[in-house]
Amino acid sequence: MSVNDSSNISRTNWKALEAMNDEDIDYSDIPPLTDEFFDHATLRIPAAQARNLIQLDAEVIAWFREQSAEYKTTINSVLRRYIESSDGKQVV
Repeated sequence: MSVNDSSNISRTNWKALEAMNDEDIDYSDIPPLTDEFFDHATLRIPAAQARNLIQLDAEVIAWFREQSAEYKTTINSVLRRYIESSDGKQVV
């Protein structure tokens, strides 16, 4: 996107778009997704995001944030120490 693109005014009729029902949307130019498509589909997560895929309770994250601005590093250290204390082996 160039600098000029961000200064263009949208010509989208937002009121008309917001008034549309799902049934009013024309999908005729989009081919249907078949079972074959999904059989061969692959989920690809960028490496930078893949290493951050973990669900933690909101309360857990809030507690760690209160402990340190570097809460993600702290969580990693706590988990690393837990592993090492559980089996006596260091994580590589």
